[in-house]
Amino acid sequence: MKHLFITMVAALLFGACAQNKTTNMNEQNLTLTREWDKTFPLSDKVSHEKVTFKTNYGFTLAADLYIPKSAQGKLKAIAVSGPFGASKEQCSGLYAMTMAERGFITLAFDPSFTGESSGEPRRTASPDINTEDFLAAVDYLTMRDDVDAERIGIIGICGWGGIALNAAAQDPRIKATAAMTMYDMTRVSGNGYFDADNSEEARHNARQAWAEARTADLESGKYAQAGGVIDPLPEDAPQFVKDYHDYYKTPRGYHERSGNSNDGWRTTGCQAYANARFLYYINEIRTAVLIVHGEKAHSRYFGENAYQYMVNGKAEGYDVQRQPNPVPANKELLIIPGASHCDLYDGGKDKVIPWGKLEAFFTENLK
Repeated sequence: MKHLFITMVAALLFGACAQNKTTNMNEQNLTLTREWDKTFPLSDKVSHEKVTFKTNYGFTLAADLYIPKSAQGKLKAIAVSGPFGASKEQCSGLYAMTMAERGFITLAFDPSFTGESSGEPRRTASPDINTEDFLAAVDYLTMRDDVDAERIGIIGICGWGGIALNAAAQDPRIKATAAMTMYDMTRVSGNGYFDADNSEEARHNARQAWAEARTADLESGKYAQAGGVIDPLPEDAPQFVKDYHDYYKTPRGYHERSGNSNDGWRTTGCQAYANARFLYYINEIRTAVLIVHGEKAHSRYFGENAYQYMVNGKAEGYDVQRQPNPVPANKELLIIPGASHCDLYDGGKDKVIPWGKLEAFFTENLK
């Protein structure tokens, strides 16, 4: 009876909303660069084009679509994004193009407020908006005539690995998810690295600093930028910061539209991540998930803890205990020996990205 009452109330509420006139789904006009400007060469095995699509928050996202030249009929498809603060001309584009070489239609997109996508003020991030970015990419792929809508997966890199898991928990159209060298951006934003600032006092101090920064922006009439990857590097920089510098600030991975390569996020642009914790429902993901981390990655604990929570409903770093996953057999954690966090961006000097594993994972689970 209680369940029936809740269902009736929900129906009344949503029914009232449904009586409103439908709104248009027109996209905003974006200015897109048409020449090839990626950090990697274009493969002769794929066709490439720029496309746009709209999210349910009203933003228009810019993306690179990669199609195998050997394509016939409806194909499996994969949407790709990340790292957090990067652009589609960097890692996500490399992943998308390489997976297209292996027979998938792929889409690498710039998230809302970044790159060539719409959204003001620039360099802003939010857990709900970014999760919707992934869902909107699935929308776009679902409506393509050359995509099998029942066989769509996603790849999230770095901070977008956590966002990919959140999207998979929300949307069962996503049949397979790979989280590569993942961060949980809500956890690191609220607790600091390695949970070193996981206290009320530390969070209060951070909130006070953000409040002051917001007021300073209002008084100055412009938004302050937090800065991208630090440059020049201080002598005592941690190894993972050196690794970030080696990717984002050198010809290896630098791009002019990448926040990490340039002036970073707005000072208050990621404030929403610090006051939320997502991944709460990843223990209910029934579809296939592969989490990949480097053995030497500073971020490894994010992936290992997320995997344990996703499978068992409990893990270090998660304040709640929930039911174990109903379908644990299709969940996998893969640790790459000797690899750092950034090695899984482009393979690093030892070319450690497990392309064969990714191909097999998506081939098996997008059936």
